[in-house]
Amino acid sequence: MTEHVVTRFAPSPTGFLHIGGARTALFNWLFARGRNGKFLLRIEDTDRARSTAEATEAILKGMSWLGLKHDGDVVSQFSCAKRHAEVAKTMLDTGQAYKCFATQQEIEQFREQARAEKRSTFFKSPWRDADPASHPDLPYVIRLRAPREGETVIRDKVQGDVTIRNDQLDDMVLLRSDGTPVYMLAVVVDDHDMGVTHVIRGDDHLNNAARQQLIYEAMGWQVPVWAHIPLIHGPDGKKLSKRHGALGVEEYQAMGYPAAGLRNYLARLGWSHGDDEFFTDAQAIEWFDLDGIGRAPARFDFKKLENICGLHMAASDDAALLHELNGFRAATGQPAFTEQKNELLLAAMPFLKERAKTFPELIEKAAFILEDRPIRPDEKAAKALDSASRGILRELTPHLQNASWSRADLEHLMNRFAEEKGTKFGKLAGPLRAALAGRAATPSVFDMMLVLGRDETLARLSDAAKT
Repeated sequence: MTEHVVTRFAPSPTGFLHIGGARTALFNWLFARGRNGKFLLRIEDTDRARSTAEATEAILKGMSWLGLKHDGDVVSQFSCAKRHAEVAKTMLDTGQAYKCFATQQEIEQFREQARAEKRSTFFKSPWRDADPASHPDLPYVIRLRAPREGETVIRDKVQGDVTIRNDQLDDMVLLRSDGTPVYMLAVVVDDHDMGVTHVIRGDDHLNNAARQQLIYEAMGWQVPVWAHIPLIHGPDGKKLSKRHGALGVEEYQAMGYPAAGLRNYLARLGWSHGDDEFFTDAQAIEWFDLDGIGRAPARFDFKKLENICGLHMAASDDAALLHELNGFRAATGQPAFTEQKNELLLAAMPFLKERAKTFPELIEKAAFILEDRPIRPDEKAAKALDSASRGILRELTPHLQNASWSRADLEHLMNRFAEEKGTKFGKLAGPLRAALAGRAATPSVFDMMLVLGRDETLARLSDAAKT
């Protein structure tokens, strides 16, 4: 029987869902889904000054758009503060923690002296082994009684074994003098209480793991499997920041990237399965494991993201793509398409989605559907509608009135008409594109005619033919 896997994503609600956080959530989601496990969401809102409801909402929206559905209710870390304090008191009762009455001034004096003597500035509390009978009636913090000798080994699935000497770990504060728990304690208690078996997170937390492991061991709890993943860097090899472009997931939605494409790209950012670049969610869930995560930071590459997104758009179900296109419109504050436009877009989707990498590109290709008569050609298209071209369109229109409206018949008719005029169909294409779409670059003339239908096609040609 395989172990029951429980992973979690635990962002702080101090801003948007960062692209790095989104990848961490994705890795946790893939690992859990591939093992019939649970993927949980906890909002680490203990920093009351910086945590906001708006940021929590942005994180939830970002995860929803990315398709990373979590199991169960969202857990608020702040709401569990009473439980965190109880654990600190249990550790106090069992001798794994102690009361420390040292003031901030005393701690600073200790550190100043340590710096002057060029020794560790880790505070060594004089209260660690004090007789409880000597405790004053003053405010105190609860500190972990960390081992002073030996080593703590983090057995990490990505980084390998990481060994830290215990004399490098201080007696960290678990409970402040006002009775509030510190983040380090809260994380461990929450992960234990939520049954988390695998902690998959950024390697900026690797140093925390040693101190957190001491709490697990002090409580006699099962230590989770650690997997600390490298951070994402920009194309220049420096930590991803605003200068590299978009950071928040909602910005990628607003730029028109399909969610499936971003999921695929983020999965490949730091993890690999052979040489596979393009894959479905089902394949990612089946293939994803911790062994495939590299130790080096991954570099974000917009060109690769666009290429992957283009492949996903081309492979998408037409109705699903139309649904996501409408979601993109809503997310960017644009009005919804009418029912009639949606029907035409769905009919055109097989050729619109080819070679489009983003929804704005797809919308540009769909201009012939989204524009209403009279079509106003742009500057480049207008050049194709000179008086000679208008005359040709006037002559062509009667031939189309009785044509069978199939691709084969329309191609045959147009080629024959061009031949009669002593030219090739390619010469007719420019004026036809300008008349039907008002653009010089469009989908195939025949694709547009078939989607628009006979009446609309003839009406547009007639408008363009007028001098």
